[in-house]
Amino acid sequence: MPDPSALLQSVFGFAGFRPGQAEIVGAVLAGENVLAIMPTGGGKSLCFQLPALCLEGVTVVISPLIALMRDQVRALRAAGVMAGALTSGNTEEETEAVFRGLDEGRIKLLYMAPERLASAATVQMLRRIGTRLIAVDEAHCVSQWGHDFRPDYLRIGGLRRALDVPLAAFTATADSETRAEIVTRLFDGAAPSTFLRGFDRPNLRLAFQVKDRPRQQILAFAAARKGQSGIVYAATRAKTETLSQALREAGHAACFYHGGMEAQERRRVEVRFQQEDGLIVVATIAFGMGIDKPDIRWVAHADLPKSIEGYYQEIGRAGRDGAPADTLTLHGPDDIRLRRSQIDESPAPADRREADHSRLNALLGLADATVCRRQVLLEYFGETSQPCGNCDLCESPVALFDATEAVRKALSAMLRTGEWFGAGHLIDILTGDATPKVKDRGHDRLPTFAVGRDLSKPAWGAVFRQMMGRDLVRPDADRHGALRMTEAARPILRGEASITLRRDTVQSPGAKPAVRSLVSDGDAPLLSALKAKRRALAEAAGVPAYIVFADRTLIEMAERRPRSLDDMARITGVGAKKLESFGAAFLEVITGAAPAALHPQRMRLAGRPAGGVFDRLAETQLRLARGEDGTGKLLSCTPAELRRIAEAQPLTLSELDRVASLGPQKLDRFGPAFLAVLRDG
Repeated sequence: MPDPSALLQSVFGFAGFRPGQAEIVGAVLAGENVLAIMPTGGGKSLCFQLPALCLEGVTVVISPLIALMRDQVRALRAAGVMAGALTSGNTEEETEAVFRGLDEGRIKLLYMAPERLASAATVQMLRRIGTRLIAVDEAHCVSQWGHDFRPDYLRIGGLRRALDVPLAAFTATADSETRAEIVTRLFDGAAPSTFLRGFDRPNLRLAFQVKDRPRQQILAFAAARKGQSGIVYAATRAKTETLSQALREAGHAACFYHGGMEAQERRRVEVRFQQEDGLIVVATIAFGMGIDKPDIRWVAHADLPKSIEGYYQEIGRAGRDGAPADTLTLHGPDDIRLRRSQIDESPAPADRREADHSRLNALLGLADATVCRRQVLLEYFGETSQPCGNCDLCESPVALFDATEAVRKALSAMLRTGEWFGAGHLIDILTGDATPKVKDRGHDRLPTFAVGRDLSKPAWGAVFRQMMGRDLVRPDADRHGALRMTEAARPILRGEASITLRRDTVQSPGAKPAVRSLVSDGDAPLLSALKAKRRALAEAAGVPAYIVFADRTLIEMAERRPRSLDDMARITGVGAKKLESFGAAFLEVITGAAPAALHPQRMRLAGRPAGGVFDRLAETQLRLARGEDGTGKLLSCTPAELRRIAEAQPLTLSELDRVASLGPQKLDRFGPAFLAVLRDG
């Protein structure tokens, strides 16, 4: 079996595994059933792609979205790996080419949509081609209560039994409940080898802001990152269109994406986003799942997501290349009312609705956190961490105050008005604003009228928002969104518990947050030139720019400035195939001159110590081509022989002859000198 570490370097251009990858790859290669929960951008795909190259036969990958499959197949082919996809989006010619590749034994990875599992012919075909492993991407799609549920995922367990091969399931979003559902439905309840890898994405900066002129807040955030690829998530289709228009009017390349568009138009937006540098897409949450774009530099939520899992998955689409990326989430009381009402009006059973409220509570706790956001986020997923220094609360700690008395006043005003009113009317009562509505209902005569004049109306708005966030009060859909008290609030009302809240300050939307540069000022011009070369090569090939090289690879080139193809081969993300295809072109941008061409046998050793040994062996054989005195018969070794010697590093003449089959004459002429080169390293 090939060495997976060697393939990691030679095919994918990575010097080592990311944390957790080696153990998962080892378990898959050992034939174990595997469930791996890894963060988005943590390298899940490599954990089944690398074993597929080591194993005999075909690895079948079940993936939920056509665009995602196309991207992965295209990236694998660019790295020199034969892969194919059978999807409803294929042309007849594409499908025929895939089947031909399978019949000829050339394809190692076959991507399939779960809908194909409904056909009995699919199982027969998978048996015929020698399927040895099933990999399931986005395994949380098997959960019937998840928002990404795909009914055809329920057939995967039957496929595993029919083929009697190991199954490896991967996902980035699976709480304990979803994990249990995956085990039941994919593994028949028999616990697989489970790997729960850290959820931390330290390159993502986390930030939340209370809504205050939200359109201007989004525009300011985008303006500070002009020219960078980004996604803005919005709650409604209409908002995606108006926000994208506002961004275009502000000078950005921007478009919108939502489920109400024609499929062809949605696909056009996906292709644009993949291929255009610096494009912003304003979208509903469906966007991004099928796009394996590693260099999205920022994600903004114009509205509060549905849950902490949804939030984590959506921000996870930024910075998948490991380079710095920014996130911003706007939230306000209207978001909370919308999300609560969506849960309450759901047809799900009562226990499911209560679980969804708990998930929303976790997200609201993150939104109004008082300590490091990363600590709060990771705690939800069962992990602990130190303050990260890379979130808005670490950078600007919030002011807190004992809000026990304020909350009791707010609850009293709610109860004395029969829990029939929203926050606006209650704030008028508390601040002593005798509006016509207050006077008409006699609420200016309540004991709670004007008892809250010590706080401004915006401050009371922050109190009510945080009370909703702590689930002390909920909007009641049967009472047109009026606030009602929950059981969690009773201890505070009775004086049995205290509560601390944030003394909110609303950030000025005109202030542009500082943007972390991807490289130093001195390296920025070279990075721009490298991106321009990447864009030209990608456009010529008709592929997304990141298929050529990801941002992270170009950043490393700009910082390390390789001077040779050997240096270039040591850059992260430059595997053998990409070095051959693109290495010289990018090296010319860096050095200003085209590098000397390398023989294909020497190219196979680029970036490895054996490459230098090959060069010294070549120099030695050239010096001795006619013997020590220059009068002997001309003899030479082939580049393939020199490569085998450089790789095997024989120590004796007999080993040297066995490795390269030089024959008596060459062995006599070159043997001792070659061994001297090998001894000297």
